[in-house]
Amino acid sequence: MSDPVVRPFRRADRDQLTVLVNAHISTVVPGWAVSTAVLLAQIERDPAQYVTDPWVDDRATLVVDVAGRLVAAAHLRRYRSDADVAPDWRGAGEIAWLVCWPAHELAGEALAVACVRSLAAWGVRRCFADGDLPTPATYGVPDAWPHVARVLAAAGFDGGTAREEVQLAGGLDDVPEPGPAPLPGLVIRRVVGTFGARFDAVLDGEVVGFAEAQDDHTRGGSLSRLDGWADLAELHVAERVRGQGIGTWLVQHLVAWLRLGGTSRFLVALAGEDLELEPWFARFGWRRTGRIRRGWERPHR
Repeated sequence: MSDPVVRPFRRADRDQLTVLVNAHISTVVPGWAVSTAVLLAQIERDPAQYVTDPWVDDRATLVVDVAGRLVAAAHLRRYRSDADVAPDWRGAGEIAWLVCWPAHELAGEALAVACVRSLAAWGVRRCFADGDLPTPATYGVPDAWPHVARVLAAAGFDGGTAREEVQLAGGLDDVPEPGPAPLPGLVIRRVVGTFGARFDAVLDGEVVGFAEAQDDHTRGGSLSRLDGWADLAELHVAERVRGQGIGTWLVQHLVAWLRLGGTSRFLVALAGEDLELEPWFARFGWRRTGRIRRGWERPHR
């Protein structure tokens, strides 16, 4: 077998890169995939990261070629040091994502070494690694990518202190229609939220809870394989009225609205103290599909 060659990405690599990336995406959410155009757009300028992308000063995409076959790839970013950049990001660099075929893990390790050298040549003050492929559910390092975790660890990135999240997924058919309000005087109000429709639970003129979903992951149709999915953006109930069924009632209203619009499947991400809510969400038929570790960092050397 030919020796692996680490080199810059070329547009002629785009089809093989898309296949490799989609193999990783589909292990996180079944049936999901991105088009070549979406992947190239992220490499050139990431439209989905509207907050952090304007902070990026340099980008590079490296691949590993073995006898004409692309077996690994990674995308790098360097962030500006200006005052408008968030403090943790100033002067930082990251492997935004790294993917490789499991049979070519050694090629992935060679690629990770090349990435670290490139970040060092940029003079970054901090060095991060992520799995930021262009879908809402691919970030951090999912447990479905153990080969990627090993590659990053071999390159000196520490996942031991990374933040843990779990992802839940399921259909909407088992969620019942909303019944009567769980408290006297409680009413539901639908308003414009951050991503679309938000449902407020209002008691005596006060908003005591709200729920919102992001229900268009197709980005205007460019991500057609994500059609029919929504994810929970926000769910909150005021502490003084918790345990009385308001959260369930809000979810039922939210799901009924999503079903009316043609949504059939749902994602929930839990982190921190919300991890204990996993059994509560399981009552709606949403089960764990994976665990993710976010915030891999390579100590400065």
